[in-house]
Amino acid sequence: MSTYMPKAGDIKRSWYVINAAGKPLGRVAAQAAVLLRGKHKPTFAPHADCGDNVIIINCREAVLTGKKSEEKIYFHPTPYIGHMKKVPYSTLMAEKPCKAMELAVKGMIPDTTIGRAAMTRLRLYEGAEHNHAAQKPQAWEL
Repeated sequence: MSTYMPKAGDIKRSWYVINAAGKPLGRVAAQAAVLLRGKHKPTFAPHADCGDNVIIINCREAVLTGKKSEEKIYFHPTPYIGHMKKVPYSTLMAEKPCKAMELAVKGMIPDTTIGRAAMTRLRLYEGAEHNHAAQKPQAWEL
């Protein structure tokens, strides 16, 4: 049996909407990562970028389970030597919920050119409104 090798012209990209309201942040991010990579398709090939476009709405209403909101911390460096900023996820979810969702999805995507291309197809919105109605996105249920 031969291995399926998709060509760039054979790849059909769909649009999906994921509603994150009341759902755990990590589960929504995991489903978004699967859709962005194209692993849900029977024509998936790890060497080809065959993923779909993903819109995540209601990022503000995603929840963190357990004690993650108090104990989980987002670290990022400053331009100064030895300086590191710490932001608890309770603050991050209150101020920048789309950033928290983006970090979760980015951690589940490989750090390669295919992964970086996949991240460009992710659209995040804090509320229920998005401006991609012309693409006719389909709702994706978790």
